[in-house]
Order: sequence, then C-alpha cells, then structure tokens
Amino acid sequence: MPKAVRPPPQNKILAALPGKEYDRLLPHLTLVSLQSGDTLYETKDRIKYVYFVNRAVVSLVTHIEDGTSVEVGLVGNEGMVGLSVVMGDDVSQTHAIVQMADGALRMETGKLWAELKRGGQLQSLLLRYSLVLLKQVSQTAACNRNHNLGERLARWLLLCHDRVGGDEIRLTQEFLAQMLGTRRSRVSEAAIILQTAGLIHYSRGIITILEREGLEEFTCECYQVVRAELDRLHSKRNRTNP
Repeated sequence: MPKAVRPPPQNKILAALPGKEYDRLLPHLTLVSLQSGDTLYETKDRIKYVYFVNRAVVSLVTHIEDGTSVEVGLVGNEGMVGLSVVMGDDVSQTHAIVQMADGALRMETGKLWAELKRGGQLQSLLLRYSLVLLKQVSQTAACNRNHNLGERLARWLLLCHDRVGGDEIRLTQEFLAQMLGTRRSRVSEAAIILQTAGLIHYSRGIITILEREGLEEFTCECYQVVRAELDRLHSKRNRTNP
C-alpha cells in the first residue's frame, strides 16, 4: 500500500522546517481549538505551552493601571504565541487573547526548550520571527501615537485579512475598541468612514473586506512596513530551507 501523504502544516514556521525536523516535533504537537475570547496567558503568567497558530488570530495586549487596554502585537499563522520562551523566559509579558477562532498546534515549553538545544532550523526560524514581531510591536506603538483611528483600523483589518484566509472578520465593536485602545463610538465612526468609501461592509459584528487594494491605499505606511518584514522573513526561509 502506498504511504499516506501528510498535509503540510498550516503554520508557516512549522511548514518551513525540513521534513525530518518536523517529524521529530510531531509527537509533541497537540492540535487544540482556540475560541474567540480565550485567554492563553495573562500578563506575568508562567508559559506552560507555546502555540503554533493555524488560522486563528491572537492579540498581545497590554493593560494600563487606569483600566484601559491596547493591542501591541498580533500573531497568526506566520508565528508562535509564547515567543519569550525562545529567549529563555517562561513568564508572559502581555495578555495573549484569541481574537479570531480556529486552531493551533500546542507544545509544552520544556519540549520546545529541548528542541532549541539541538540548534536546528526551528531555533533559527523562531529567532528571526522574534525580530519580525519586535518590529511589529514598535511600529504599532508609533502608529498609535501618530496616525488617526481610520488609518489604524484599516491597518489592523489588513493584518487580520492576511492571516484568516477569507474576507470575513468576525469582531464586535467592544473587542475592536479594546484592541485599538479607544471608545466604541469612535470605532463605529471609523468603520462608517471605511464603509462609505466602499472598502468594507460592517454589520452585526461581521466586517467584510470589499476592496483590498483601496484599503491598502487608505491606511498609513505602518502596514506596509510590517508586511515587508514578514515578506523578508519568508524569503529567507525559502533560501535556507531545502
């Protein structure tokens, strides 16, 4: 009987691994379902598991003492949640909350550390991804300070659209407001601007991307800066992985 062909991983880091390295990891990877609103770690939690995300989207959120919150980073199928483990720290620096439901491959932190000690491709890929995420976090801080809410909302929608594999993004105004660090009424105003321009349709917690190119033209330069870093990471993977 011919050997069954295993479908490639949806997570781009795992998909970039040499076959033998991925096969070695496979017994330690558990497929888990991630539901919208699930908390993977609170700030200062011990990281018992890392998550190689499939089509879910996970927000990295910072909470301020006055009760406000703002998203500082976003992880989809390009990366891994729990990245501080790669640097030797198993304490979460942010609140990791599932923004859009799907699944992930979960791995015990100890198993990941053991694999990193081998010095294989996984270590190299995760270190390079760390730089990409750092760039995203720093660019998000600059964007929140210097660009208007409409531009920021467009940037955020594009980042989600890159990761979910479809044109529909299911999110409430309350969640959007928390991610963007503003009031629900202001999110509604920004969404109306994008909808009036024919770029999105927004109804009952569902945002549909209608005009991708127009949304890219509307947003600030921050989206392209982050996207360019991801593209550069992917091109490096293609050059180094046989």
